[in-house]
Amino acid sequence: MAGNELTAQARRHHTTEQAPTPAGLRLFGAFRLEGAEGGIAVPANEQRLLAFLGLRRRTPRSVVAGTLWPDVTEEHAQGSLRTTLWRLRRVPHPAVGTDGDTLYLADGISVDVHDFTRAALALTGSAHDPGDALPPLGLLDRGELLPGWDEEWICSERERLRQLRLHALESLSARHARRGSHALALEAALTCVAIEPLRESAHCAVVTVHLAENNVAEAIRHYEAFRRLLDEELGIEPSPRFAAMLPHRTARGTRPAAPPADTPERHDRG
Repeated sequence: MAGNELTAQARRHHTTEQAPTPAGLRLFGAFRLEGAEGGIAVPANEQRLLAFLGLRRRTPRSVVAGTLWPDVTEEHAQGSLRTTLWRLRRVPHPAVGTDGDTLYLADGISVDVHDFTRAALALTGSAHDPGDALPPLGLLDRGELLPGWDEEWICSERERLRQLRLHALESLSARHARRGSHALALEAALTCVAIEPLRESAHCAVVTVHLAENNVAEAIRHYEAFRRLLDEELGIEPSPRFAAMLPHRTARGTRPAAPPADTPERHDRG
């Protein structure tokens, strides 16, 4: 009997060891937990827990419960967390690990936000070697973090990642431009403009690429389009630094107009 029990335990242990873990947690765009055979269905509360751990990594249970269920008592929040963890055990792949009072995503789960953050910080950091391979544009342009989720912890993280994405796209454009890859540089700059149309530094990146290719007319057209947009939306002009990038600009209002032929000054000279 004892031998049979040991054999059964060993078989269960072997099954646990061999159980596949999800390939990835996707938080940009719609929530998605992916396994080797495709998407894994996860109920709403369980999605929130996995998303929270995916963004915050290792977190005490009390912090998780208080953040995800802020409008109930601590006891109720802890009960809701226990129920959520129990339901997650019914997911065919292990997703949450525990270490005492700490919760974390199970080992082996990749998170798209982590991949994005590593690439973006490497681009914007001063330690980036000019000879290093540059990340593909798609890694930096994956859409908004969990659109439609309005919890405070999501909104603050969404803005942080948005700002990081904008800076990374500008850095990517500048690095491509320095390497002479003007098409890639322009694509990164225009992607940044599409995300934030009123961001002057993104428009500067576009103009920089046009000028690097000696496309002065295109640079001027882009500058003037931005100037009009800025005037319509905010009633202000681009910065002097941006305007100085185009000293040969001949747009309306950049030079004093010549006096009409019938002004008194013209008659006096006659």
